[in-house]
Formats: sequence, C-alpha cells, structure tokens
Amino acid sequence: MPRNTSRRQKSGRRRFSSLTPRQRVLAVTAATCALVVLGGGIATASTLAFGNQQVGTQYANGEQISSDQVIQPAGTRLMTPFGKLMGSTVSPDGHYLVGTSTDRSVDLQVFDLNSYKPVAAAGTLAAASFATAAANAGYGSMNYLKISDGTVGQEGPVFSPDGKFLFEPVATGIVRYPFNADGSLGAGTKIAIPNSAAGQEALTAGMTFSPDGSTLYAAVNGQNTVVAIDPTAGTITRILPVGIAPRQLAFVGTKLYVSNEGGRYALPGETTMGSYGTQVPANTTLGTSTTGTVSVIDTANPSAAVGSIPVELHPTAMHVSGNTLYVVNTNSDTVSVIDTRSGAVVQTIATQPWASSKTGYQPTAVTLQGDHLLVSLGNANAIAVYKVDAKDPRDPAALIGLLPTDYYPENVAAVNGSVVVTNTRGIDARGPGITVNKGAGVPVVTGHGTHSTTASLTKFALPSDKEIRKATAQVFAQNGWTENSFKQAQGDQGDQGDQGENGASAVIPKRLGDPSPIKHVFLVVKENRGYDQLYGDMKQGNGDPSLTQFGQTVTPNQHALATQFGLYDNTYDIGTNSAEGHNWLMQGDNTAYTQTSAGEYTRSYDTEEDVLGHQRSGFLWNSVQSAGKSAKNYGEFEYGEGKPAGATWQQYYCAATSVMAGGSPAQLFDPSIKWNAGSVIPSLNAISDPNAAPFDLAVPDIYRYETWKQDFEKNGPSNFNMVWLSSDHTGGTADPKAMVADNDLALGKIVDEISHSQYWKDSAIFVAEDDSQDSADHVDGHRAPIQVISPYAVHGKTVSTYYSQISMVRTIEQILGAQPLNQKIAAATPMVDAFTNKPDLTPYTAVANQVPLTEGVATKPACGYDTLGQTGAAADAVNAQAAKDAAVPASEQAVAAQWQKWAGKQHFTGTAGHPAIPDYDNPLLMNRYTWYQTKHWTSPYPGDAKIYGPDDVPGIAPGSTNHDDQ
Repeated sequence: MPRNTSRRQKSGRRRFSSLTPRQRVLAVTAATCALVVLGGGIATASTLAFGNQQVGTQYANGEQISSDQVIQPAGTRLMTPFGKLMGSTVSPDGHYLVGTSTDRSVDLQVFDLNSYKPVAAAGTLAAASFATAAANAGYGSMNYLKISDGTVGQEGPVFSPDGKFLFEPVATGIVRYPFNADGSLGAGTKIAIPNSAAGQEALTAGMTFSPDGSTLYAAVNGQNTVVAIDPTAGTITRILPVGIAPRQLAFVGTKLYVSNEGGRYALPGETTMGSYGTQVPANTTLGTSTTGTVSVIDTANPSAAVGSIPVELHPTAMHVSGNTLYVVNTNSDTVSVIDTRSGAVVQTIATQPWASSKTGYQPTAVTLQGDHLLVSLGNANAIAVYKVDAKDPRDPAALIGLLPTDYYPENVAAVNGSVVVTNTRGIDARGPGITVNKGAGVPVVTGHGTHSTTASLTKFALPSDKEIRKATAQVFAQNGWTENSFKQAQGDQGDQGDQGENGASAVIPKRLGDPSPIKHVFLVVKENRGYDQLYGDMKQGNGDPSLTQFGQTVTPNQHALATQFGLYDNTYDIGTNSAEGHNWLMQGDNTAYTQTSAGEYTRSYDTEEDVLGHQRSGFLWNSVQSAGKSAKNYGEFEYGEGKPAGATWQQYYCAATSVMAGGSPAQLFDPSIKWNAGSVIPSLNAISDPNAAPFDLAVPDIYRYETWKQDFEKNGPSNFNMVWLSSDHTGGTADPKAMVADNDLALGKIVDEISHSQYWKDSAIFVAEDDSQDSADHVDGHRAPIQVISPYAVHGKTVSTYYSQISMVRTIEQILGAQPLNQKIAAATPMVDAFTNKPDLTPYTAVANQVPLTEGVATKPACGYDTLGQTGAAADAVNAQAAKDAAVPASEQAVAAQWQKWAGKQHFTGTAGHPAIPDYDNPLLMNRYTWYQTKHWTSPYPGDAKIYGPDDVPGIAPGSTNHDDQ
C-alpha cells in the first residue's frame, strides 16, 4: 500500500478516537464485513419479540408487517395507496419527486416536496376510478392523466435539465411528458426503441442527459445496449453495446458510466445460465451470476472502445461526487468506490450491518449529503450512513449507523437540506380492500388483499452522528437482530422446554447440526389461497366466516388436518404474487431484481429460469445438501416444459382416478401424457422427478399425487422433499370449487400415504401457499392457511404466534442442520410453538371430496364425470347436470370464443416452447373469466353492465390484455 494512503487511514482513525469501543466505527473493505456499532457486532437474533402481534397493527415496537419485521420510520411519512413505487427522481429545483409505480394501474405519481402532498398521477386506470380512489385517500384535488402504456421500467424517470419535461422508461421505449409548474403532466409522446432481431424488448432502465443537455442516454436493459437519443426529435442517434442487463447511467465529464447487473459476457468454456436470451456467467449449483461490471463510454470520442471495470454482483445504483463514482452491488451487499481518474475500484464498502450474517440486505440506492454517504438497505428497512472523504475515494469509509425507514426503501435522495426516502412497499398491503369473485356457489367477498399495496415517502433532516448511532439499536430490534433466547445459527438455540422422554433431542434442535427426531421433511407448496378464504369458518381460530369462499364442503381435508394437527391463524405469506412467493419459499428472500422487475415482468415473471433472479447464497435445497442431507423435488420451482403435445386435463383425470380405483399405475406414464419435466438450474434438475408435473392447469392435482406416490413407495423419501400442488390457483379446465377440491383431496391423500408409512414416525409435513393474493382477509391479505403436520405437531391446538414463510424456512433448515441462507432467515425464530416432544403416531385418513372434481368441465372425460361415488339414476343426473352446465348459451358463444383465445395466451397450461406460468394473467381479466366460466356464461360480472370480451373490460388499456398489468 502506498505510504500516503496508509497515513490517511491512520488520520481517519484519529478523527474518531474519542469514541468509546462500543461506538467506534470501523473501516470496511472487500475482505471484511461491517461490524455493528453496538458492542462490535451482535451475535444473537430472534423475532420472539413479535409474540402474537398481527400484521397491520401498531405496537410499541412499531407496526408489524408481513416480512418478519416491524416498521417505525425516522422523519415524517407520506403514504400513498396507489401501488408500489418502483423508481423515483427529484426535479432539478428540488420541488417535486416523481415515482414510477405498479400494482394499482397507476404508473406515475407526483409529490410536491414543499407541501409534502401527492399532486398528480398518470395511469391506465379509468379517470373516474382514480378520482374515487384519490378522494377515498383524502387526496381529492390530484391531477390525473389517463395513459395507455402501463409498463414501468426497472429504474425511475428522469427530468430534462430545465425541468420542463419528464422522461419515463417503459417496456418498449421512453415516454416524454411535458411537466407543468403545478406538477401535472401533459400528454405523452412515445420514443420507440425497436425490439432486437431476436425479439427482446427494450425494457428501458436508467437514463441521463449529457452534460450539455443535448442528448438523452438510456440503458436498454433487455438488449444489453445504451442508446443516445435526440430528446426533441425523439430519434435514436447511436447504439452502444455494453455489458449484460444495464441498469443505471452516470456522467463524469464526457465519460458515461453504465452499471451492468448481469456483468460481462461469458468467456469460451465458461459455465452459464440464461436471462432474457443472454447466457450469463454463472455458478450452476447456486444458480446465480458470477460477475458484475461497469461499462465506460467516452462520448467525446465515438471511435473509442467501450471500457469495462469489474465490480461485484448485480451493480445497480450509482452516485457521482467529483471524480468518485459509488456503485451499489445489490447482490453482494457492497458498494464499490471507483476513482474515475484511474478507472479502478479503490475500495469496497460492506453494507452488512449485522455481523452474524453477510447475505441479503439488498442495498438499492446511494447518495451523499456532505461527507455522509447514505445507502438504502431494502431488505433491512434502513438507511446505512457512512463517513467518507468525498475528495479522496481511497480514504476508507466508516460506518456511523442506521436510520429506520418504511417497508423496502428503494431510493434515497438529498434534497434542499433534507433526506427523502422512497419506500417501495410503504406500510405493506394496507391500501383499499379488494373484491374476490370466484363464481357460482362461491360468495363474493371484500377485504384486505396482497394487491392492496401501498408506498410511502419519508423525509427528515439528517440527524447527528450520535443520534444515528442511537437509532441503530431500533433498526436492529425491528429486524430481530437482538439478543434473547435464540442464538445465532452456529450457537445455542436457547431453551425450548423439556427434552422429551429418555433425554431425546428437541424436535427443533437447540444447536444447528444437533440431531432431531425428524428425519424426513416434506414441503407442499400450493397456490394463492388466504386464511379467511379457507379457514374463516373454523370457530377455534381468528376467522371471519363471511369471507370464507372455500370452506368445509370444498376443503374437508384441510379442515380435518387443521383440527387434528393444529390450526395456525397468525402466519403470513410475504409476496404479492407467485413471482415473489416461490422465491420466499425457495430462497427465504425475494431478490431486488424481482422486486424491480414488477413493473413490466418481461425479462421474467417467475424467476425459476432467470439466473439474475437468484440470490448469491443459493436455494433451500442447496443449504440442505450442504448439511449432508438428501433432497428431492416434485415440480416445485420448475417451469412447465416437458408435457406431451395434445395431452388434456381429461386424460390426466381419467388416469389418476383409474389408479385411485385400483387400476394399473402404468397408465400414469403412458407416452401420451407422461411428463419429462426438469429445471435449467442443474442442482435442482439433478434432484427433480421428471414424471412430476410443475404448474400447469391442464393437470389435476390428483394426478400429481399419484405420480408422487409411485416414487414414494418405490424409492422412499429424501431428507427434504418438495411437492408443488397448483390446482387451487383456479382458472383451468374445471371451475374454481372443483379445482380447490382437487387440490384438497391430493393434499389429504399425500398426508394419508405418509402417515400410514414406515416413515411417519420421523416425518414433518409443512404445507404452504406460495402467496395469498387471490383472497380477502379481515386481518391482512398476507395471512395464509399453512399447516404443520407430524407426530410431533401440537395436535388439536390453535397457534396464534406470529410466523411467516421465513419462519417456516428457518424451521426446516434448523431441523435438517442447514445453515440459514441469509440474514432474514438467520434472524427468524423457528416455529417452536408448532411442536411437542411427545409424539402422537395416530395416522391421518383422507376424506373424500364433496364437490365433483369435474364440475364445470366442458368436454366430458372418457371415464365420465365425477359422480361422487353415486351410481345408477343418481349418477346419470350428475352427468346430465354437468353437461348442461358446460354448455355455452348461443347468445354468448362469440364472446366466449374471444375469452378462449385470450386464455390461450395466459400460460395457464404449457405448450412446446411456452411453459405454464402462474399468475401471468391480468387480475381484472382473470376475475371475469373465472366468473363467466363458473356462471356458465349466463351472468355479467358484479358491477358490469354485460358480459364483456377481454378487450372491452372496463379499466383495461388497449394492448394490455395479454399481460399482468400490475
């Protein structure tokens, strides 16, 4: 190290020598993890302090949210109920903040930072609908612009240097809006960026103007390029190749710096995985990318080659101060500091404030206020504050502490002496309720839903360093990074009560790696149902029977399982939809890449096959295998490739029911229906049963059960077993009641099979919904109908302890001796209240379905309709009614044909090259399609004047009918 650099480090230490050892801040580099300022690093963690707290309720320690955290932000909060804020920018004069948003059909939101109020918006939502929503929120005077393009890029908009125009990134280009003095928007003009030759859309990300203001540069994220645009003429003047998935742009002089989230292109012979048509250098075991780069474009010298500076994983946000460029490496939890004079990284700042876990904080933005560097930590709901030498990037940064924010801070800006934080998820899904219609025989209900999303701004004057250090303790407590009875993963897990008879180990071991009587763990993943929707009618829990849509009659097995093995009425899913939900279960996290993709979901929706959607620590099966345990997968986290062409729901139904009646299992694997499923993630593909169907609504769950059963009886279980049962998603061949009943029967039979086997004595079955988005709940839309089923389960009790999907993942890892994948899992409390050390070996016997599984099926299966075991005239009557119900009235056949064409584009079922994708569809359209099917095309959707075709549904923008316009 040069002598003068060493002197700076010593000088930096002297500046803070007056601090006590507990307060002393430490320089951090690429080789070291930040130590928290309290006690040099807290080595213990627990969310036990959350007790029986319910999501959406304010407590002394903050407001409980669904992600195993409470929030109580610094400064003043401004909440907006118009959806999640995805990216934001501040006007040149600091008067306005504009954010792109999603999930409520509002795509731009404008906030006056002087009056601290929302003043304008633009979106695909009908003007009258927005006016009602704004009035209900107390913002009745907002200006509103109806637009047609509802896509939102991965980064925020940008202002022209004079502040008179706003440029919004969209999926296929940029929209230029006049920006008026009152914050309102004029009619937009589209600057189109053509698709690539291979069909990739632009997926426009970050933008910036040249220093002279004459040229707008835009990161074309979907095509791995940067385009130069004449902002007045709206023409592309230059296209420049950069790294993979460019995100943000920043000028230093005439040099343009580009953060490439996917890093560099692969070298010959290098292992790769795909992302939106590009092969990315990858670790194929963990399924993650392995490089990050910053491209350097000399705009003053068009003939100069584009340079590249290696940084760490997933570089996204950037901030320039003089000749210093700060680059946020979101998936490495670090910030690279680049001296632009030398073109080299001179230090790397670790943003892991809790020394016990180095993964999963998700830094998302960076800015400077004076000599204080502010970094937003999305997953920690915090701003990390560092002392830096803004003039010399080599002088090591020193962590001062943390400031609390609302849910998932996406951006942080220093504006006119204040700090303004844009929080993507605000106060969680506490916005306007949603109405859920599932068709004939299913009540229409309204309540909290996961799509009742909010966002917020928080604004404050930067506190003194002393106050920042004090606030750090609050952030630790709100994340569960605090000392109490559960110790860090490698240490003592605290007292969990008695050790059972004869000194046997606790079910959830006190120490990671200690033995558990449970040797086989099953995780059954289901789709989209909420607590009240299924269990609101169970009097022993905190339910609202008026919100129950699939109660005892439709789900007799789940009701019986909850009665026998315990009812959980305070457990929460975290994600808004399937793209997030499967990530929370398989990674114990939802990556920032997926969070920011939500505006258009075009690079990927579910990120199973997208290497950039995976955290650097890998997946649940990786951690289990690293602990020396075996794992097997039956469809989970796979796309729907592998189904034979022409295979129908009716064929799968007949094969399954025939085997259930004693027929030969060989028919399950007839070439006309046999699956050859798998995963592009090699480590998952290696443990996946190719006969197990992933998500595909043309496959009933009883078929999934039967194929799983054949493998279970032949080969026995692994230590960890994943099963995807997806019929309760609804929207497929049968009507919603029948599909939920199919799902319920398959689950009951799986538990029946395991509990009557030799493995029952040392098994635990965890049942989870990937998300609860298609439901309404009186407590919170994230509340889910989970199950813990085992001889060691607390039979016959109602468990009201606050738990989440993170708690479930932590419990599975603790039982199997697997290291927590990230800081959120490491901080989570295992589900100790779910277990007892005294086993009850009573098996479970499945209950027959009480709803015909063929209800709503238009084409009669070759084996006949489901007659619920009836014969003779009674069976004939059931068949006759089924045929009558399936018929479409002549007057509606044309509109029904339009919907069938629409449904063919929604990935409900898989075809060659087009896998099935859960929740790809637009909710406004999906609700109507389901209603029309279950009402047999005889009744308009509630509130509609008639039965509409998909292109005519109120509130749907032209061109948005084939995608989830969230």
